[in-house]
Amino acid sequence: MNSLAKKVLDTFKFSFEVEPLLVFSPGRVNLIGEHTDYNNGFVLPAAIDKAIVLAFAKNSTGLIRLQSVDMQPKYYSTKMSDNLSKSGIDWADYIIGVVDEMQKAGHDIQGFDCVFGGDVPIGAGLSSSAALEGGVAYGLTKLFNLNASRLELTKISQLAENNFVGVQCGIMDQFASIHGKEKSVMKLDCLTLEHEYYPFDWDDVCILLCDTKVRRTLAGSEYNVRRQQCEEGVKIIKKSHPHIKSLRDVTFEMLAEHKYKIDEVVYRRCMYVLNENKRVLDACSDLLASNLEDFGAKMYQSHYGLRDNYEVSCDELDYLVEATENLDGVLGSRMMGGGFGGCTINLVKTNEIENIKSAVGEYYKSKTGQLPGFHVVKIGEGTHELELNEVLQ
Repeated sequence: MNSLAKKVLDTFKFSFEVEPLLVFSPGRVNLIGEHTDYNNGFVLPAAIDKAIVLAFAKNSTGLIRLQSVDMQPKYYSTKMSDNLSKSGIDWADYIIGVVDEMQKAGHDIQGFDCVFGGDVPIGAGLSSSAALEGGVAYGLTKLFNLNASRLELTKISQLAENNFVGVQCGIMDQFASIHGKEKSVMKLDCLTLEHEYYPFDWDDVCILLCDTKVRRTLAGSEYNVRRQQCEEGVKIIKKSHPHIKSLRDVTFEMLAEHKYKIDEVVYRRCMYVLNENKRVLDACSDLLASNLEDFGAKMYQSHYGLRDNYEVSCDELDYLVEATENLDGVLGSRMMGGGFGGCTINLVKTNEIENIKSAVGEYYKSKTGQLPGFHVVKIGEGTHELELNEVLQ
């Protein structure tokens, strides 16, 4: 990470000739609890050691001047105003969107310069966009001495993606990135935003991400369809139970009571969400008991539910999970993220990791003709400031 931070720092100093504020904003994994966040359910994410690093400084030009070290186009500049508009550049819109939401929240943002780069794989389900949004919100708060809590920054980051970028994501990604804690996973209640940390620190177990290398072209449109289907189920159940506001409030008994009033596909979507919420709560108990075997079994159950009932998997993701089912050293495996591509997350024995990568790669190639990508990630700290002297060491 120091090499990435140094590259961002050197690029900033070359372009703007001042010492910047440096911010580390991590990607995230989600151990279990997929597509539950926007249904006000439970999730179990963690920040990781792959991140976006951002450098900031004020300027006196009245401009927002942005530079990416690893994406094209590299530069974008716009005049600071109360009515910021889209840039037409994907990465720039995430940044401008955060500025826009911060201004709407009453924060005074002046002209600034920002350079950023990252090693979070794009499109792999590790929430590079949330890392960028959270890093910008945190960096601007530090730069302009704003009075904003981490919770407010989380909400601002989510609103930027919802309102400016146009993706109706839940709050999990931004929350995990900003609130992550080293050697811990976080049970997040997406209804109340209460969160609790659970220990996740075993020398003999690590997290292996297997990348389909399929970028999620269907994820955006199908994501919104799944949201609408869940809302349709809630609307029908609400007629008999007026207090119901989301699937979080629905019990298995309520859903069974309405089975023949709800479209069969919508019923399966709702049943998946109810089961997944229960899996998250049970998985937390497994962690407290250091029972990683049962925890891993729930990861497989999660994948099968995502594949069969929520229908957001794809052949490539299924192949990667299938490849692990009878492998020594694999405790659990499932697709992670929106679906239709990206990565599987695997809980594996550290001493078996090379054998596992070899076997999974061989199986995947036999099915697709190409090898998957592999990333070993560690659970790390959430968004924070980097000390310049540490980067330069």
